[in-house]
Amino acid sequence: MLTIAFVGAGSVEFTRQLLRDVLSFPELADVTISLHDVDAERLDVAAALARLAGAAHVRTSLSRREALEGAGVVVNMVAIGGHAATLTDFDVPESFGLRQTIGDTLGIGGIFRGLRTFPFLDGLAADVLAVCPDAWLLNYTNPMAMNIQYLATVAPRLKVAGLCHSVHWTIHDLSALVGVPHDEVDFLSAGVNHQAWILRWQHGGRDLYPALDAAIEADPGLARRTRVDLYRRFGFYPTETSEHSSEYVPWYLRHQSEVERLRLPVRDYATISAENVATYEKTRAALAAGEPPPPLSDDAVEYAPQVIHSLVTGQRRTIQVNVANHGLISNLPQGAAVEVPATLDRLGVHPHHVGALPRQLAALNRNFLNVVDLTVAAAVEGDPRHVRHAALCDPATAAALTVTQIDDLVAAMTAAHGDLLPAALRGA
Repeated sequence: MLTIAFVGAGSVEFTRQLLRDVLSFPELADVTISLHDVDAERLDVAAALARLAGAAHVRTSLSRREALEGAGVVVNMVAIGGHAATLTDFDVPESFGLRQTIGDTLGIGGIFRGLRTFPFLDGLAADVLAVCPDAWLLNYTNPMAMNIQYLATVAPRLKVAGLCHSVHWTIHDLSALVGVPHDEVDFLSAGVNHQAWILRWQHGGRDLYPALDAAIEADPGLARRTRVDLYRRFGFYPTETSEHSSEYVPWYLRHQSEVERLRLPVRDYATISAENVATYEKTRAALAAGEPPPPLSDDAVEYAPQVIHSLVTGQRRTIQVNVANHGLISNLPQGAAVEVPATLDRLGVHPHHVGALPRQLAALNRNFLNVVDLTVAAAVEGDPRHVRHAALCDPATAAALTVTQIDDLVAAMTAAHGDLLPAALRGA
């Protein structure tokens, strides 16, 4: 039976959610769950939770390569540097006057989160190719676009798909807003991760965008959200939350008046990260006391269990995936990481050709992908100048700081993250 390797299994809540969904399929009841983390205590907690979830076969290892042996699917959830690095990503830019909300995808936080993740991805790719070369690597680690483009560049033989639930929840919530059943809706979404677009959205052949316009008109509060503001200006609804979406463009976070108008929660992910640590501590304490862990959310929906089920059973599904752009979106750069629909079956993940995005959407996505490309190039080429180029080209950073301030910020972030960065970039 299939072996599923969870890398970064110490991300306990996420591991629990994925295990619950995987084991909810009768056909997957006999899978082997192989757990890896570099933190022995967190690994022990993850193993206890796997057994509580009903996993029949659980193995653990502090050795990543050992944990990957025999795997047919590898799920990556690693956050390099953990909560401490996340705080650095907020605290240092804030000292320069740069606001961030999430800081894990683009912007100065996303750039350095990517740079400290790439050395880990090098090792993971080498281990997968050595001990389970036919496995599918399902990536959840952010920054998604940077990580997928990096892997496609340095390990093109890997079978990689990046998974994110933002499109699912966007359609789910929009459908509820206009009063139609989510499971009866047809849609097409494409773009880049955290900045994709709902290109078509229908119920029974009826375009639902006019119903969304009416809902926005009826509720002035909806207009005080970044993604609604973007929709009204660019004509298509973005697929990521307002908190995320505000960071990828130059117009919002630099202005206090816009922060207030759009109710943007500055430093939001720093709080979320601290809450995740607290949840882990509560879970660990409950298990040590022989008590049940805190309950999971009932409405969590992730794609990895669906991919795994389709690989085992051949059931055809369509989900959103992040993959290298090889002719999928014609007016975005070839080789860049894009988010498109894909069909799942026993043979794997099959991305769909979408064609050209509307010009204005492709323009925003290219701005996004410029930062991704320069960050990846910095690591692949070992050229610290490209770290500064990425920061200079980042829309929100460039809008808020002078060129000298950006240079100083890059130097401060490089010093703060130190040995977590690729060796060639530690003098950036």
